[in-house]
Order: sequence, then C-alpha cells, then structure tokens
Amino acid sequence: MAQVSGTFSSYDAVGNKEDLIDKIFDISPIDCPIQTTIGKSKANGKFHEWQTDSLSAASSSNAQIEGDEYSYSAPSATTRVGNYCQIGRKTLIVSGTQEAVAKAGRKSELGYQAAKASKELKRDMEAAIGSNNASVAGDDTTARQSGGLRAWIDTNTDLGTSGADGGFSSGIVAAATDGTQRAFTKTIMDTVLKSCYDNGAEIKMLSVGSAQKQTFSGFMSDSNVAQLRTNVTGNGKTSIVGGVDVYVSDFGDVAVQANRFQRARDGYFIDPDYASVSMLRKLQVDKPAKTGDAQKYAVLHEWTLQVDNEAAHGVAADLS
Repeated sequence: MAQVSGTFSSYDAVGNKEDLIDKIFDISPIDCPIQTTIGKSKANGKFHEWQTDSLSAASSSNAQIEGDEYSYSAPSATTRVGNYCQIGRKTLIVSGTQEAVAKAGRKSELGYQAAKASKELKRDMEAAIGSNNASVAGDDTTARQSGGLRAWIDTNTDLGTSGADGGFSSGIVAAATDGTQRAFTKTIMDTVLKSCYDNGAEIKMLSVGSAQKQTFSGFMSDSNVAQLRTNVTGNGKTSIVGGVDVYVSDFGDVAVQANRFQRARDGYFIDPDYASVSMLRKLQVDKPAKTGDAQKYAVLHEWTLQVDNEAAHGVAADLS
C-alpha cells in the first residue's frame, strides 16, 4: 500500500508537541545493608580512637587455700585503636539557563543533581565499609582513608591458600592479603561462626555478594544440613523457602543479606552492636562562590568506620 498523493503527514508538520512524560526512571539501587545494620556514632577528630579489652581465660582450677595470703598480678592495660576519617565528596555545576528552563521530571536541576550526589555518596560509603582498604593517615597531598571491614578483622577468619589477615597495628589498619579463591561452603560458614562464638561474638548478620547469597540458599539441599534455613511469616508459621533469609545456626539465628557494594569475595559475619559509622561531618551541601553564569554545589561528608572490637565479627574470605 502507498500513501495517497498530497497527504499532509506528521513528517511534514511543524509544531507537533513532543511526548515526554514528566518522570525520570532510575533503578540504581541505594540499599546499603551494612550501614543499615550497624550503629551510628560521633567522631570529634580526624583520627577517631577507642579502646578494647578482654577478660582473662576462664579457669577450672581457681580454688584457694583457706586463710591463704593474697598474691597479686598486675592488671592488663586496655588496647587503644582508631581509624581515620575520610572525606567523601561529589561536585556539580549547573548553568543559570538550565536551572531556569522548564524541565521534565524535576523542577530544579540543582536539587535533582544534589539529591543524586547524596545517594551516590551513600553507595560509596557502603563500598568503602565493605572493602579491604587500609587506613591512610594522609598529608597535604594524600587523602585520609578509613580502613575497611576486611582489613580490620583478624581473629575470626577463614582464608584461602596464601591468604593473610591485616589488622590494626601502630596506629594503622593494614589491608589483608588475598588468597586463592575457593567455593563458599557450609563448612566454611560454620567454622567462622564457631570461632566467633568461642571468642564472645554474637553474630546477627552475614553480608555476602549476590553469587554467595545464591550459594548459601543452595545449602538447603545439602543432605548433611541439620539446621533449617527459614523464613518466619507474620502468622508465626515457619517454612523452608528458596530465597533464604535466616540461617538457624548452632550459635543463634543469622540473617543472610545480599550486598551489591561490598567485595564479592568476602562474607562478613557481623555483630551490629560492635560497629558503627562515626561522622565527623554529616552530609552537607557547600555552595562555592559564583564565578560565572552557573551555580556550583559540593555535596560532602566526613566519616570513618568504627569497629569497636574486631573479634566481635568474622570473615569468610577468598570466596569465588
């Protein structure tokens, strides 16, 4: 078929309105499981410090002679640890014209871009918390950096071949040495949970990458599994499900959470009572002086990861 001669079509017309809906669709995730689970605290200096301590080992032979003279042992000192606050920042500049013109999906370009920047900073923070970053003291030419969770944990760990823990020493959190990657197994998970329990931790959350979350869900079909992985519904009934949320371990229930932003090769066993994000400067918008027909914004915050006691947590490292 052919168009009738002389037909005036939309291809010839001038002035047809565009069809642009007044919305912007963005599915970029902003869920940050570790930040959401751990606490929040306040930092008052660029090097944020706290103290750890531990009790002496329990003795089954602490029995004394009646009337015995006391003997004394010097008490042990606390351990002083700390982490450096790092500055996270996103900058933007919008011309006066772009701010003034009618726009689809947002009234203010500045407001829209600033909101995006704040979400991006939150994602960056989650990635840094779940990293193996060493802490960096910084100087006039080097940015300070907060040590990541993998770098902190050096007690309750299960590593691949040639892997080595980092940990806090002499004012710095050293990065761990990555080992040979291997498959995530129930044995690895239970080994770390046992170590955590033996050292006093009460693990409430296991944060893993998406592939490890699927692997964990597959443990349900393991014939050696005695514990159920369960989803507890509002009516009190318990059912085994494919997308597993809770592991009923020998040492308590552990919520298993997929995390898009942490290192995929690490599984973090977390006691949320013993970690927090410490803010030196909360999220703020700085407006530098105008130097042209444009508005400048800087969205920033200053924070550090506070790991109250690294033995309260664990890591299954070098997962493939």
